This record gives sequence, structure tokens and C-alpha cells, in this order.
Amino acid sequence: MKHLRRRTRAQWTRDLLLWLLLSAVIAAMGADPVTDATGFAVRTGPLVALAGAAVLAGRPWPLAAVLLLLPFGPWRFDMGLATSTLVWPEHLPHVKIIPFQPVTLFVVWYAYLAGRRMRGTGPALAAFALLVVIGAGLVVARGAGLGLWITVTTGLLAVYAVPYLLGLLRRRLLQQREQARLSAAARARLRERARIARDMHDSLGHDLALIAVRAAGLEMAPGLDPAQVRAAGELRVAAAEATERLRQIIGLLRDDDEAGADADAGPPLAPVGEDVAALVERARASGMPVTLRRDPSVPAPALARAVVQEGLTNAAKHAPGAPVTVLLSPRRVVVRNGPPRSRPTAVPGGLGLTGLDERVRLAGGTMTAGPSGDGYELAVELP
Repeated sequence: MKHLRRRTRAQWTRDLLLWLLLSAVIAAMGADPVTDATGFAVRTGPLVALAGAAVLAGRPWPLAAVLLLLPFGPWRFDMGLATSTLVWPEHLPHVKIIPFQPVTLFVVWYAYLAGRRMRGTGPALAAFALLVVIGAGLVVARGAGLGLWITVTTGLLAVYAVPYLLGLLRRRLLQQREQARLSAAARARLRERARIARDMHDSLGHDLALIAVRAAGLEMAPGLDPAQVRAAGELRVAAAEATERLRQIIGLLRDDDEAGADADAGPPLAPVGEDVAALVERARASGMPVTLRRDPSVPAPALARAVVQEGLTNAAKHAPGAPVTVLLSPRRVVVRNGPPRSRPTAVPGGLGLTGLDERVRLAGGTMTAGPSGDGYELAVELP
């Protein structure tokens, strides 16, 4: 009853039309009784009522509809495809294969729906075993030979087994398609998490490093009393600890296998419209001695801002107070800093250079990062 209440008006309409069509086909078969091998007669009126019950049960329980339409199964052995002696042994002439009635097409449809909608195969196997027993009983009752056995076997396979297996195959294919869709959505979410983690590292890590630089400058500024110097030092240490916690959180968000799969997808978390010059100016305003060398008439490479941001962030964390030089050319970006002038504020082992190297690799370029003289140099070559 619950399944009946759940049906929409459109489903009721389709079921009614299906029942009317099925009733019309039953009526077209004639008013004469449909007689099986035992001589049991079933007339048109009860058959129409049986068809209505099958249509009513067919949507939630297609296997029940198959069993209700049992009288319309492949039991009319005088109807079917006739064999030819060209492809059949001469001692078995005129054997019918795949016996059917006009209503048998509806049985085939519900057998297909049973495979398409049912989750378990146990009830279907039990129902098919019952059908095999019925078919074998009809053959034994007639006392026929090998020809009738062939007729019944082909009928059972064509009307019940093959449609059910096709429906089962269709269900498995749809399940695989849904699993592939869910897997693609999961991969997309992982890529987005990796992108957010990378941009958080680039943007928030850079800002925290600049805060630490400004705090270090206040700590060394003349004219401050001991309490103010201590407060500036605590601010610098707090910024360094916040940077380390950010790195740990990003480690949870980041998936190294997915981080480079879509490195340039999605909008950055950095301020909108900020170019390399604005980035350098913001770092300079925070107290970092930065020199930008570039030709304003020549456009910077596409990844120039990411490279400069990572270079400035690393310089602020690992070489606070050191002068930094940024060199921009159409195919090369270099960020070079001198030796640190105060104690570094970060713990080595971040993921910034790893993510940047992946971006550069996907863009077809190369990246080198390492000591240069008494300082450190980050250089990127782009095609």
C-alpha cells in the first residue's frame, strides 16, 4: 500500500494506459479460451483482471508481475518460429523455437524490469526454477519427445532468462556510471581542496610573514621601553607560530597526489588585481627592503606574481631583515635575498616551493632554488 500511495498522477496515468493496451491485446486474441496442456480454460474477463493486477504490482515488484502473467508465458507450443531443415537435423522437422503469444511481449518487458530494478538475484533464481518446473511438467504431461523439450527451453530462455539478464546488465552499467560520476566529483573536490590549501599558503602565509617582519622591525626600533620591545618580540613569535599552525592545517587539506592535477584552476585567494609591483610595494610597506628591477614596457610572465610572492614570503620567514632583489624579464623571474639580519621566524619544511615547482612544471618551465653566495636565490625559467 505504501508503494501505491507514493505513485504520482503521471505514473497512475501511464499504468492505466499500459493496462488498457494489455487488455486490448488480450481481447484481440479472441473470445475462445486459452487452453494449456492440461485442458484448463481461462477466459478473457479474468485474464484482463489478472493483467490489471500485474500492472498494479509491476512498478514496485516487477518479478510479481512476471508471475501474475504466467498464463501468457511461452506455453503456446503451436506458435513460434519454425525451423528449417537447412539448419536443423532432418529427424526433427518443423520444431517450433521461442513459442510466444502477442501478450508475451509484456512478460518480456516485466522480466527485463525485474533485472533492471531488483537488487538481489535470489528471488529471480527461485522464480526461474519454478518456471522450469512448470515447463518440464507441461512437456511430461504431453508425453512429447525432444522437439518439445527444445521448444520449451528456447521459450524459457527468450522470454524470461535473456530479458532478465539484459536488465541486470543495464543496472550494472548504470551503477558503474554513477560510481564513475561520484569518483569524478570526489576528485574534483580534492583538487579544489588542494587549490585552496595552496592559495592559503601563498596568501595567508605571505601576510603572516610580513607581520613578523614588521614586528621584528619594531623590536629593533630605538626609543622603545623594555615592555614595548617585549610586546614586539611576542608579536613576532606569535606570527611565526601562526605560520607554522597554518602549515600544519594546510597539510591536512592538501593531497599531494591531487595538488598538481589542476594547478591553475580556480580563482586565487590573493587580493583582486594585485600585480607584482603592488605585491612588492605591500612588502616594502611592511618594512622589507625590496628592490624591483624590470622593464615596465615588457609584460611579466604569467606565473611571475606567484614566484615573487613565494620568494618574498620565504625571505621574510627565513632571512628577516635581509635585502631582497626581484628581477623580472619576459621569460625569467628571480628573487634573491642576502643573509638574515635577525633570527629566522619559521620552521623549515614547508610546502610552498613544492607547490610552486609543480605549477612551473605544468606550465612547461623549470625552477631552481638554493643558496647563492651568502644568501638564497629562487629562479624560474618559463617557455
